[in-house]
Order: sequence, then structure tokens, then C-alpha cells
Amino acid sequence: MIRNQVEHVFFRTPTVEECQSGISMELFLHLSLVPAVLIAGVLSFLQRRAQKLAIDHRLPFLRGRFAIVVPLDTIGSISNRWSYGFAFGAVSSSVLLLFSENYIPFTFPNWAKALVYLIGALEVGLAYFPFFACLSTPFRIPGAALGILYSLCWIIVTVWDTFTCPSGKILGKYQKLIIQLPCILSLIFLLGRFIYILVKAVRIHLQLDQEDPEELMHHHQMQHVKSLLKKTPEHSKPLSWFQRRVYEWDPYFKFPNRILGTAIISLIGLYTMTLADYSLSNVAFDQVERWKNTLQHLVTSCNQTEALGVMIPQLEEFINVSRKSWLATTIFASLNSVAYTFHVLACYRKHLKRLWKGQKGFLPEKFHQPKSAISVASVARYSGWQIAFTLWGYIIVHFVHFLFALLVAYVFIIPIQHGKILTMLSNLGIIILTIGLLVALVILQVILVQIFFLQDKMSPTDKQKPLALNNRKAFHCFNYFFFFYNVVMGISNCIIRLLCSIVVGTWLVSRIDRTIMQRGYEGMDTGYSTWIGMIFADHYHNNPVMVCFCQLLVSNILERHNATYSTFNNTAFVNSRVRRRWALLYTLLRNPHLIPLRKHHLSAPASLPVSPSPQSDMVVQAWVMASQTQTGQAAPQSSPETDTSAENF
Repeated sequence: MIRNQVEHVFFRTPTVEECQSGISMELFLHLSLVPAVLIAGVLSFLQRRAQKLAIDHRLPFLRGRFAIVVPLDTIGSISNRWSYGFAFGAVSSSVLLLFSENYIPFTFPNWAKALVYLIGALEVGLAYFPFFACLSTPFRIPGAALGILYSLCWIIVTVWDTFTCPSGKILGKYQKLIIQLPCILSLIFLLGRFIYILVKAVRIHLQLDQEDPEELMHHHQMQHVKSLLKKTPEHSKPLSWFQRRVYEWDPYFKFPNRILGTAIISLIGLYTMTLADYSLSNVAFDQVERWKNTLQHLVTSCNQTEALGVMIPQLEEFINVSRKSWLATTIFASLNSVAYTFHVLACYRKHLKRLWKGQKGFLPEKFHQPKSAISVASVARYSGWQIAFTLWGYIIVHFVHFLFALLVAYVFIIPIQHGKILTMLSNLGIIILTIGLLVALVILQVILVQIFFLQDKMSPTDKQKPLALNNRKAFHCFNYFFFFYNVVMGISNCIIRLLCSIVVGTWLVSRIDRTIMQRGYEGMDTGYSTWIGMIFADHYHNNPVMVCFCQLLVSNILERHNATYSTFNNTAFVNSRVRRRWALLYTLLRNPHLIPLRKHHLSAPASLPVSPSPQSDMVVQAWVMASQTQTGQAAPQSSPETDTSAENF
């Protein structure tokens, strides 16, 4: 019943009886598939494929159109980072909707839940596809115009649904506005971004502004490589406390779109999850209060024993303490999860910079070289898993905080309220004394070994004594008598070890960048494996030194081609026939598909191997033409048809 009430508040649209003018957002999500498909079709028609397919020969009028529309570069793109981040923010409400089954307009058997969730995820992805596609398309004017229209539709419907039916039973008068506020702000930001893109594209079309050049290497990567080539100064400015303990800003590092989008949707998910947690706790504790009142009424009316009469005040006190502890720990659990989200960003930068330096010592040995397929698949899995780990981690960490709050309340606060301070101090003293004795005996064994059973230092400058025994007979007696005590002490340490492992494991369950498994079993932690594969994929694709090297290669090739072409056009050849033949040679080498269109078509000689590929045949023919051209240049008796064809080209 409690689950149904929470789903009714956060995942269902108000009924007609509750709100007469509300809009079904689930129905609008289904209907938005039609314009989303149309927008995807328009953007696909505008683009052209780099390679021709079989359909291009059957339908030549398409001219290679209907290419694949890429919504988001998830590997190394950093352009429009915040725009993509707010696009993920607009998706957040529907992503949380996937956890509920209420938006599905039909019933299904239990065994088909996995397939239904897959279909729902594909539907949500297609409904929000235009936001990402209009940001990434190279056709800025039509993409921005379509993005403005689609964003306006979503803003109008969302705002209308929010302000026509704002109230709720749990959060009061502005419940819908509080829940939908991040989504509305994200949609408004996207609308402003599309308007900016449209204005800039129109200015570029009118030649009032210049388009930014597209290069492999970004400015921050270039600055990072320059900083590596600079000599490290002997006296650098000391870091502040915030830089040493919290975060040190690096101007030469930028997070990719995928990481920022994951962080934004995680924060919005935590915002919504906190509201749902608050509502669920109120509903649950109110229900427990009603059960307690019913039980108290039965005890009073039926004249039950005094034991039940004593239990009722204790139960009432426990409900009161639990309610206050749960609500108090909600704040700490939310802050803890938000801190984890930002800490994962810091760890991402730290791990990548270590990999750039060739340092892999912070990783388990089995992860030093992950498989390529696993790394690429990890890029696709990371964002979804990080969001799910963050939301589930919030719930688990909240429960752990709640248990600690109850422990503190019943150990310290409740005894003080009841005037049992001496009893509390005596019990606490016994616990501290017991733990202190255990720790003291462990330290005592180390001190005895350090003083009596290790040989002296070999050099006064040594930091510690060598690992060499002294007084062996006394050491054997020491081991014998402490053996029986260590058996008893080992039981308590085993329990403490298990409790610490459970607490730390549950506390760090949302930390996908850190494994919660023991050494040697890291492979069983699928979240950590996904993190390792993802950072290796980003390392191989976005290493600034590698990208700089590739940029230099591309720049040199382009400069060489431009220099060659300018040489052909600007060289002061005395003989115009030679110039025409050089131009013919360059044209045929660069465009082998023009060879069959020449008037004087030369076929390959029988001595040359015949290639099964038509493109290879063209290259061979271009080579033959080049050789013929060079031969014609050396011999004065050349065919006039060659000159005519060269002039035609």
C-alpha cells in the first residue's frame, strides 16, 4: 500500500477527480514518438553517407542520403558539454519513470518484465532523441529550428501540467512544481541554447561571423602537452588547504559530455529520490502510528495485562525516535551521495592522469590490460550503472545512517532524558575498557617483540630494526603462552572484521570507482570492472600526447597535399604541354573514378595483375596513365588525343 501511494505521487498522473485540467504526461510521452521520428528522419535525410551502399546504385537520386544520426559522441567530444548535460537533465524525470510500471498502457506477464523494461527504455530514448540530435547535427540552421519547436512543445506541456495541477497530498500546494523544477529548468536552458545556435548559424551563413575550425586536438589538450614540455620551476607556489584536501583545479583537463551528463542526471535523481524518501517515510510512520493507536485501543478496551500496558509507551517512544532519526539522516545521506557524485568526478580525473603518465600501480594486476571488447562495452554501460549505483547507494547509506542514529539515541540521548546518566556512563566505560584492553594487548605484543626479540640496528641511520630474531628460546615461550589468548581474542576480532567489512561495503556501494571485494576477487565486482574498462577506453582515445601526435600527422599530410597542389599550379613550366600532363596526372591519381570517363581510355596491360576490386582497377589504370604520361613527356612524339583529353580535364 505504501509503495502504491508513493508511485501515485511521483509516477502517476492525477486522476480526473483530483485534477480536472491535468495532462497525462505518460500519454504525451507516447505521442511524442511521432514528431521524434519525423525529426530524426529529416536530420538523417540532410546527412550523406561517406561510403555508398547497394541501395545507392538502385536509387541514385538519393545521393547517399539518410545517413545515421549520431545523438552524442560518448568517447571524447567536449563541445556543447553543458548543453548535453541539461539535455540529460530533461531526460531525468522519464528515466526515473522507468522504475515504475504504471506508465505502460497494457498488462504483461511477470516473465516478460525484462523485455518490457527494454521496450520502455527504447521508447524514452527515442522520445528524447531530438534534443541530442539537434545539438550534434552539422546542419545547424534546420537542427536548431527543429530543436526550438520540439523544446517549446515539451515546455508548454510540462508547464501546463505543473501549474494546472500543482498540489499534492504529501508535499503540499506546490508538490508538482517541486518535483518538475529541474526538468523545466533544463528544458528552458535547451530552448535558449537552440536559439543561440540558430542566431550564430544565420550570422555565419550571412558571412557576419566565422565558423570555428574542427580539429582533432582541443585547446586544453594542447596546453597540457605544452605544460609537459616546460621545465618544472624549482620554487612553485604552495597549495592551499582546499587544494590539498578537497580539490585542485586543473585548467588543462575537461570532462567529456558523457561524464558531465551522468553527474547531472545523478544529482537530479538524488533530488527526486530524496523527495520520494521523505514522502515514503511520512506515509510509513503515519501508518505505524495508526497501528499503534489501534493496538492501544485494544489494550484499553480488553483490559490486557500490565506487560502490554508497559510495551505501548516503549513502542510509542521507539516510533518517535525512529521518525526523528530517519528524517535527520535523510539530510546526511543526501549530502553524502552528492559528495560521492563529485568525488567520482575527481577520481575520474585522477585515474586518467595516472594512466597518461603510465602509472598502473593503483589498479589490480588483472586489470592492467583489459580486453578491448570489455572496455568499449563499459563505455556504454557506465552512465546507466553509475546512476543506478548512486540512487541505490543513497537508499543503502541512508539505512546505515539510520542504524547509527538509533544506536546513538539509545546509548546516549535516551538514558540522559530518563535520568540514567550514571548507568549510561558505567555501561559505556565497560565497553571502552574492554576494547581498550584488547587493543592494549595487541600493542603490547608488538612492543615486546620490538624490545626483546629483534636484533639491534645494523646502522644508527636505519629507521627500524632488521627482520632478524634474537632470544629465540624466550620467543618460543612467548608464542606458546600467547597462543591460547590469541585464540580467544581472534573470535572477537573476527566479528569486528565482519562488521567493519559490512559497514564499509554498504557505505561505499555507490562508489563505482572503488571495489568492495577482497583482493583477488575484484573481477566479481561488475561495477568496478565497468569503471576500469571505461577509463582505459577514454585513456586510449583521449590521451593528449596521442591526440597531439595524430594532429601533427594530419597537419603534415594536409600541408604536403596543399604544397603539392600549389606546386602544380604555380611552377613556371616553359612547356604548357608538360604543365597540362602534370595536372592530368595529379587529377587522375586523386580521382581514379574519372579514368573510365576519359575519351582516350587506356586499359591495363596483360602483365599487370587484375584486381578483383573496381577501385583497385582504377588505381592500376591511374598508375598506367601516369607511366604513359611520363613516357610521353620524355618522347617528343606524343598523341594529340592525350593533350586534348588533358585540356578537357
